[in-house]
Amino acid sequence: MLTHLSVRHFATVDQLELEPENGLTVISGETGAGKSVIIDALGLTLGDRADASVVRHGHDRAEVLATFDVSDNPAARQWLAERELDDDNQCLLRRTVRADGRSRAYVNGTPTPLTEVRDLGERLISIHSQHEHQALMKKEAHRHLLDNFAEARELALTVRDHWRQWQKARRAHDDALNQAREQNEREELLRFQLEELDALALQEGELEQLEQEQQRLGNAESLIRTCQQSLNALYEGEDGTCNDHLSQVSHWLDDARNQDESLSTIADTVESARLQVEAAADDLRHYLERLDLDPERLAQVEERLSQSYTLARKHRIRPEELVEHHRTLTAEADTLSNLDAHLQDLAEQESAAEQQYLESARQLSKARRSAAQSLTQQVQKQLTALGMKAARLEAQLEECTPGADGMEDVEFLFSANPGQPLKALGKVASGGELSRVSLAIQVICARNLTVPSLVFDEVDVGVGGGVAEIVGRLLRELGGHAQVLCITHQPQVASQGHQHWQVHKIQGDDTTHTRIQGLDESARVEELARMLGGVEITESTRNHAREMLSKAQAA
Repeated sequence: MLTHLSVRHFATVDQLELEPENGLTVISGETGAGKSVIIDALGLTLGDRADASVVRHGHDRAEVLATFDVSDNPAARQWLAERELDDDNQCLLRRTVRADGRSRAYVNGTPTPLTEVRDLGERLISIHSQHEHQALMKKEAHRHLLDNFAEARELALTVRDHWRQWQKARRAHDDALNQAREQNEREELLRFQLEELDALALQEGELEQLEQEQQRLGNAESLIRTCQQSLNALYEGEDGTCNDHLSQVSHWLDDARNQDESLSTIADTVESARLQVEAAADDLRHYLERLDLDPERLAQVEERLSQSYTLARKHRIRPEELVEHHRTLTAEADTLSNLDAHLQDLAEQESAAEQQYLESARQLSKARRSAAQSLTQQVQKQLTALGMKAARLEAQLEECTPGADGMEDVEFLFSANPGQPLKALGKVASGGELSRVSLAIQVICARNLTVPSLVFDEVDVGVGGGVAEIVGRLLRELGGHAQVLCITHQPQVASQGHQHWQVHKIQGDDTTHTRIQGLDESARVEELARMLGGVEITESTRNHAREMLSKAQAA
């Protein structure tokens, strides 16, 4: 419910603070006092479009804050939680409009796009007026109202979920069918590709080994010459090898260390070098024994590498990807060979999902058709009581292509006068008629309301006397199930309020201010007396006002 509304520098309002309570709160005031400013300001926090004209003259921006208690509003709590905007069962909507026309919206202190704010607003409050929040102008609202009346909200959600499951299964089946149509051509191509890859039979890591072997075999003659020259220089040469020279130096230093012990370390180092040269010569000898000139093997290696490179180019992949590509194509071929069984399985899944959807959708259709007749009858009674004796309303259910919302379109048809055919409610009802139709439906559906706060503007247009009193009673009754705010010009309606606010305009030489104040018992009597009319308020008028209040409170 709405717990606090703060308006600053908005239109004719300089500063305004409201703390609505449960039940029916009526708002009255003279024509032009600025009652609609409250609705406009509240609508701004709910995502209405704004422009620079709403900023009070002389100020750089307007600001409106609306605070809601969502402890008993699971839909709003879920919305906030999903976006990580929840704040201890409180929802604060803030909207600022600058003098240049730019505006920003916030939810619990976080900047939020207007589309998101509007989505949240639909879960917080419903404004019934001749403005953009006229829910009954939308066919979607008709369906929601009927489902609420039928107590079929959960069933409607189930239908939507089953529809999604069916469409997912159908897409999977369709994709597989499209794949099956290309199966023969694809299988033939795969068969040819796999024959070449199977014939090559390249193993993991083999390509790298072949390239290394090719490099070694291709340079064998040069390697043999280089290694033999190195071996001769190190150990096997005739003209003094490295080993010979190191042996001579080692012999000289052995003799010298007897004369000076400090040469021992150097002598050991030279002897270690000679031993390393000898070991290197042994390694070279063994390498040369393994290194053969083998033109035939080189030709084999180069042929296999050529086949691998050629096949990689055909498949437009790198040569090192051939082994993995071979595995992938083999797996695809196995899948295609089992496609018939896969198609049968997908067809069965689609059929099962379709039957599940149709079963729940038929249940929803049955609930809607049963509720439509009852809703129509009850609304008719309320419209008669509201002074619209000739008006007719019918909840029309027309079969349509199955979809997420079921198998029928729901639309309220309306006729205000005898002899006129029923037509779409949103197209033929006037603002006052639409407000009273909405009031009748909301009262009937009150026990199933999903939005905890309702605002009614001009629901008493064109009525008076006993009908206005009935409107007031209906609003008071609705206030027993939800928080209701109602702007009214009728004392019969205003007297039914649990709380009463008065809006008045204060005009100075250069400025105009809109003020609002809560009325106590005596102030309510004065306001009701003013609303009852007359140039001068008499004691008789005040007594009439007291009688109306007493009668409403006793009901």
